[in-house]
Amino acid sequence: MKKRTYTDKPLGDTEYLLEQWGSWRMSGMGVPRYVSQLASVIAQANPCADGLSYVITDDVAMLVDATVARLIKRNQQMGEFIWWYFGAKWTMVRIAEAHRMSERSAREVIRNGVSWIDGALGDICAAA
Repeated sequence: MKKRTYTDKPLGDTEYLLEQWGSWRMSGMGVPRYVSQLASVIAQANPCADGLSYVITDDVAMLVDATVARLIKRNQQMGEFIWWYFGAKWTMVRIAEAHRMSERSAREVIRNGVSWIDGALGDICAAA
């Protein structure tokens, strides 16, 4: 399987942030649930036992999560494509086949979504 790379790309930093958010989301961070005390001790001893590693804080990940939710509300198809590609780690081909479109069209929708999220996050950073 080809590894996703984001260096030397116009929106590479935003794509990398979304990739980190997707790993954070898939690891179950921020999801309240019961965990036994023994499981907590084991998780602290083995911080990356599930094989997913990411470098993102909960605050930043929740900000990205809220931005993706805003995108889904504004443009459902674009937001869902971002969710599936970065949040659920689907491939472009799988997303395209699920929506009966070409891979190129799916890639274009995802790139437009990344651009929208980049602008939305930029507005939030400027306001802060």
